[in-house]
Amino acid sequence: MENTIRKFVDVRAGEVRALLWSFAYFFCLLSTYYMLLPLRDAMGIEGGTRGLSWLFTATFIATLVTAPFQAALAAKLPRARFIPVVYLFLVANMLIFWFLLRTHVEPVGVARAFFVWITVFSVFTVSVFWSFMSDIYSAEQSKRLFGFVGAGGSIGSILGPVLTRNLVEPIGIANLLLVAGALLVAAVFCANRLEGAALEAQAATPGFEAASAGKPKKAVGGGMFDGFSLLFKSPYLGGIGLWVFLLSLAGTVLYFTQAEVVSAAAADAAGRTKIFATIAQWVGILSLAIQLLATGRIISKIGTGPSAALLPLVFVLGFVALAFNPVLLVIAGFQALQRATNFGIANLARESLWTVVSREEKFKAKNIIDGAVFRAADAINAQVYKLMAALMSLPALALVTAGIAGGWLVLSVGLGRAQEKKARQIAAEAGAAP
Repeated sequence: MENTIRKFVDVRAGEVRALLWSFAYFFCLLSTYYMLLPLRDAMGIEGGTRGLSWLFTATFIATLVTAPFQAALAAKLPRARFIPVVYLFLVANMLIFWFLLRTHVEPVGVARAFFVWITVFSVFTVSVFWSFMSDIYSAEQSKRLFGFVGAGGSIGSILGPVLTRNLVEPIGIANLLLVAGALLVAAVFCANRLEGAALEAQAATPGFEAASAGKPKKAVGGGMFDGFSLLFKSPYLGGIGLWVFLLSLAGTVLYFTQAEVVSAAAADAAGRTKIFATIAQWVGILSLAIQLLATGRIISKIGTGPSAALLPLVFVLGFVALAFNPVLLVIAGFQALQRATNFGIANLARESLWTVVSREEKFKAKNIIDGAVFRAADAINAQVYKLMAALMSLPALALVTAGIAGGWLVLSVGLGRAQEKKARQIAAEAGAAP
């Protein structure tokens, strides 16, 4: 097994068990999310595309309300208890939606509530996962290993849409939630096993083990609103927040354009679900190929910042193409390519940025950026899109967004340089410690 893994990733002694459990954990997590993602997108336009912008606003409000509660749990519970509590609470939510969908209570209202919930769900589950990863792996390990960890998620992102597409008609939309819930319970099992294996992975990095020894057994401490103050105090965290805001802006423009085209191409929810599932499946295939064959080599060779900059580069090129040919095939290809670049390289590079900050910033400020900042950006950018769409044609809107993505590219490079500087400081302090 070790020899096989080493064909794809530069894994070292003591890291194998943690790497495999990280892989399995992310596989179960994204299998769950990508089962539900096509369902979310179909339900989002159940009452018409005009209500989408307000769903983005509702999502932001829900995230803003729930983020402090997640921080409060992180403050009081050690990591080994915090992660299961969060995930099992979300399993209970799935059972509630299963009951509502089975009983056909207010179908449009439940569909919109589900759209908001699954978006908050993705923030909680994925943010907690990457907080865990940045807590057990060093900056150097993250460059080598996060690509393989991400490949587990990509396999899950392939399996999830396949399960949805093949089960939605035989068992119905509601019962998909039971399958997804079972996968999320499996993710909790993997997270529990990873706790023990993490000690071996930390021991493989001199200095990193000493810096984190015993800390996972303790709660982070502090207050439930500390994440907001941490974000405003640090220019580095503020830069990551701006990166996320620009990601949202570019993604929102593409998402709304896609929604209009798909809504015109398919008349019912089942047809739209299949279109979204097909796009998601191809995203998973492309992401997996990139992560297994290229991610570790790319990030290690060109660095975190340039790797993160690949995503805005794809948005620049994609929006230019969309400006000249705004059809379903171009949008689907653009969406698949940007998501694959995001999940295959850029997102893993962005998560590597968190390996050089404190545990409190990882489990509190990260939640704020991944949740409140990102969803606030979605809500704001939904209204920005409506204004831009009213003032200019689609080709002009696409070209303006391409220009903004160019500035996002520059920010990515700057953050990478800041991360490298912090990593050198941590290494120097570890070397100086008795």
